[in-house]
Amino acid sequence: MDLTYSPDELAFRDEVRGWLKANLPNEIRDKVVQYQHLAKEDLMRWHRILAAKGWSVPHWPQEWGGTGWDITQRYIFNEEFGLAGAPNIPNFGPHMCASVLMKFGTEEQKKRFLPNIRDGVDFWVQGYSEPGSGSDLASLKTRAERQGDHYLVNGQKIWTTLGHYGDWIFCLVRTDPNARIRQEGISFLLIDMKTPGITVRPLILMDGGHEVNEVFFEDVKVPVENLIFEENKGWTVAKYLLGHERMGSGNVGASKRELASLKALAAAEQKNGKPLMEDPRFRDRLTRVEVELQALELTSMRFLDKMRRTGQPPGADVSMLKLQGSQIQQWITELMMQALGPDAQPFMALDEGAVDGYRSRMAPRYFNYRKTSIYAGSNEIQRNIIAKASLGL
Repeated sequence: MDLTYSPDELAFRDEVRGWLKANLPNEIRDKVVQYQHLAKEDLMRWHRILAAKGWSVPHWPQEWGGTGWDITQRYIFNEEFGLAGAPNIPNFGPHMCASVLMKFGTEEQKKRFLPNIRDGVDFWVQGYSEPGSGSDLASLKTRAERQGDHYLVNGQKIWTTLGHYGDWIFCLVRTDPNARIRQEGISFLLIDMKTPGITVRPLILMDGGHEVNEVFFEDVKVPVENLIFEENKGWTVAKYLLGHERMGSGNVGASKRELASLKALAAAEQKNGKPLMEDPRFRDRLTRVEVELQALELTSMRFLDKMRRTGQPPGADVSMLKLQGSQIQQWITELMMQALGPDAQPFMALDEGAVDGYRSRMAPRYFNYRKTSIYAGSNEIQRNIIAKASLGL
């Protein structure tokens, strides 16, 4: 087992690191590291910068604009993003919808949609969850009735991340309400968000941010050519898509950057006239998080080594990356809240200094990061997967 990088891989890491330092706009990086709101224009601007370099979709086949990098190079690229404070391009288009199109789409669908996803022209969002149909996704009720050359869609989606930015949305809809098994009778549709009958309403979270939405469909006409794969076979597409979320969910690079910020904060903050870092209870908690992060990084490298030796995707035990990665992110936010104390509360900064901007966003960020134990499969589900598939319990 090799848990190190080769000289060529280290050279590639330095190339990526240098390019990010030179090309990541300071104002976008500042928003990321200070936990400020990223507008659609920020995300699309960064997407287009990457696209101009040819790095917007490194995991794609080269025929569609991919880089031809191997799995190790792609892993290094993602980790350097986190370390640099670069915003990730939202997964919905480049990772999720694109993977579905490449696996199940027709040549016409690929030619129509993939170039605009690659170049940052269209912003995609996901329409899966519904009221009462989150973890039990197969119980969804949004209907799509075929009427000649189009479907008529009626229903509601909820918790649609960045739905207010969306140009297009991919949706699971029920096309056969009389199917014997719930997973049958579901189809996968691509829907233009500008179509009449679509209403997007914000859901304001406890951190005060507008990140998620509810989306209503009222007699929305969707051309039949926007159906992916076969009618009533959308569950097959959905299962394939969900399998693409796990390997990068540890977020090691971003957590290492956040941990460095936490250490600097603990060295500056005072408790009883001494730096907080000298408090044994706080230092013990911080050290434990650092050890867990190091273990997560080594575990990620172990999966990476296996993938590059065998050429096979990781098994069910890759769920431990998502499980531990989300916990570490939450532990870091908790320690930052403890370090700042009352200053962690939101307040209007009197100047534009990094410290004031940083502090004014800490409590909202803490609240927002409660979601990490739910998205990409809840931590409880990940434990079940590990127990059943890896431990045989």
